[in-house]
This record gives sequence, structure tokens and C-alpha cells, in this order.
Amino acid sequence: MNDADGVLLVLGSGSQPFREYLIAAAARHCRLWLFDPEPPSWQRRHVAGHTVLNVFDPAEAIPAARELGRSVAIRGVYCYHEAAILSAALVAEELGLPAPSASAVRAVRDKSMTRALLARAGIRQPLCAMAASLREAELAAERVGFPLVTKPRNLGSSQGVVKVGGRAELAAAFEISQSEVQAGMEHCPEVILEEFLDGAEISVDAVVSRDGYQPYLIAHKQLGGSPWFEEVSHTILGEEPLFADDELMKMLTAAHQAVGWDYGITHTEVKLTPAGPVIVEINGRLGGDLIPYIGQLATGIDSGLVSADLALGVPPLLRRSRQTTTAIRFLRPPASATVRRIELPMADLAAGLLAAVALVQAGARLLMPPEGYVGRYGYLIAQGASSDDCADVLDRAERATAVEYEP
Repeated sequence: MNDADGVLLVLGSGSQPFREYLIAAAARHCRLWLFDPEPPSWQRRHVAGHTVLNVFDPAEAIPAARELGRSVAIRGVYCYHEAAILSAALVAEELGLPAPSASAVRAVRDKSMTRALLARAGIRQPLCAMAASLREAELAAERVGFPLVTKPRNLGSSQGVVKVGGRAELAAAFEISQSEVQAGMEHCPEVILEEFLDGAEISVDAVVSRDGYQPYLIAHKQLGGSPWFEEVSHTILGEEPLFADDELMKMLTAAHQAVGWDYGITHTEVKLTPAGPVIVEINGRLGGDLIPYIGQLATGIDSGLVSADLALGVPPLLRRSRQTTTAIRFLRPPASATVRRIELPMADLAAGLLAAVALVQAGARLLMPPEGYVGRYGYLIAQGASSDDCADVLDRAERATAVEYEP
């Protein structure tokens, strides 16, 4: 589709290394107009025009969209930025365009609201409680039990999420979770305390529309060292048996119905516990960490086009054109450090190494939890016949990486 008479409105562009491919895909589909807090730089080649404003504030985004609509037809609202999804829903609602409802977005943005709605529907989730003070947290911990997890009520990217092994660790973890802030997101003093769940963790990207809940991408994740929950690797299988797991699929469908999500993309995190699958979170956006990109490499499904189609009210194409196991691994220092030198191996398609990419230059300061999050100096992408094959390729590539840093 290439509609010269209108534009797809993009709210928030995100960082170039992790999100440009999504804007580029949408731009091949139709003309784009960008609302962003900063003037475009790398985004400029993908957009027909832009407006600089605080996209995280609906009070700025809605009037700006009305004004833009006086000069050009706005065909849809496209958003993958966690902090801007509520603004995007309210702008779409104002303009009468396809989008998730603002109430559904609020329900998934607020973790305590998600928990309450899932509990009302009887959907399996972690035992949890909310606390606004350390004393409340101590009382809540007695009900939840140890080990448990503390997390901010409304942030993303595992920021401020801490595993707590016992009472002696609770005060420090509570302070970290309560004090964390994230750009564009409202700070809430309440902290969620949840039981720690054993088991592998997956994420499920799905389309929700009049055709119901349609999962199309399942990623198996690996986390960094405890007590933090930083995601360090994702693997998408060429043949994914979980799509045929009736219990999982029914639970995911029911969870979306419980929070009132009836249109748009979601990214749901699930723990596969010995007792069965458990909902960890529902996010009203595409997956982060280049999950949609490795998903395209593995399946041929372009999440940028899928999201653009949904925004335009067009049924997206979810047919797989390939089935190849693909994995990404992020490279991090063992502790906060300043990078002095990075030398990554060359991509080797014959050996299964699709990409080796530096994310920073010499002199960059990388902050690890709790000082900072997502402190990565590069990533590697591999393809193979299985997840073990991919892991072998990534192991060899990581051993061939030369990096020097100082604390």
C-alpha cells in the first residue's frame, strides 16, 4: 500500500539500533509523519514530515494530531514505544482510527491493574501484593513468601526488577524498585511484590483483531545474573511446538479478554513452570531487544509491516515464509565499566553467524544494574538447525570478540 493522500502517524521513534528497521518497514508501506521529542536525524530518510513534541503527554499529542489532520489525512497511528502507547491510543481514539482502547492500554501499563483483572478472571499468575512503604513491603512479603520479586508498578525493560532471596535483602531491593524512573513514564511510589517462579521464560508477540488472538512469534529468553532480570539472549525456533500447546494458547486468549485488549499488537511474557504456564506481564507493544527483527529472520514475518497494517485497519499477513532457528546474544561487561576497545568477529554466513554489531564506541560508559540497565557493547546473531547449534555459533563468536574496559 502506498497512499500518497495520507500518512501513518508514528508516535516515538526509539533508538536507531533497536527500532530503525520497524520505521523503515512501515515507510516502505506508506508515507510516515513522526511525532518525537527531538528533531529527526536518522529518522529523516524514512519520514515525509515531523513534529517535535512530548509524545508521552496526551495533552500535547492530541492537539498536535488534530492540527496535522487539518492539512493531511491521518490514516492510522503507529506506536511501538512503551512510554507512548497510551498517547497513541488516545490520539487514535480522538481521530476515530483503529487502535487498542485507552482503557486496555492502562490495564497493561499498570501492573497492579493487570494482576487484579487476571485474578478476577481466574488466570494463573504469580501471587502478588503491592506496597508503598518498607513496612508495607515487609507485611506483603510474609503473605507472598520468599524468594520473591520486587518491581516498579509501571516501568518496563526489567528496570528496577530485583529477586529477593530473604528478608535481609528486602529493604535494598524495595528501595531500588521504588526509586527507579524511566523516561516518559509516570513515577509511582508503589512497588509490586510477586512470588518468584521457577521455569523457562518465553515471550509471545501476537495480533489481536476481529479474528481473535493470533500469536505469531515465540521467543525463548535467557536472563543475566541474579538478582537482576536483564534479558541477554532470545531464541526463536524454526519449528515451535508451543503454538500447538492448547493450555498455553487458551490462557493467552483469556488473559487478553480479561484486560479488555481487543485490537493491536501485544508482547506477553510467560513462565513455563512445573505447574503449567503462568502469565508474567502483558505489554501493549511489539517485543524489544530486536525480537521482531530476529523473528523476521526466523519466520519471514515482518512485524513492522504487521503493525502498520493493524494501524491502517488492514488484516496483516502472518504466513511464515521460512522456518530457521535464529538467536541473538547481547554482549555486556561483568560490571559497570568504560569501554576502551571493541573488536568483533566478521559475520560468517556459512558458519551461521549472521551479524556481529558494536553498539558503542571506545570511551562509552556502560552501567550495569542497579546503576543502569541494558549496558551492552554489542550483539551477535546466529542461525542454525537448532537452539544448540545457534548457541555453539554464538559461543565461538563471543570467544573471538576482543574487548577491553576499565571499572
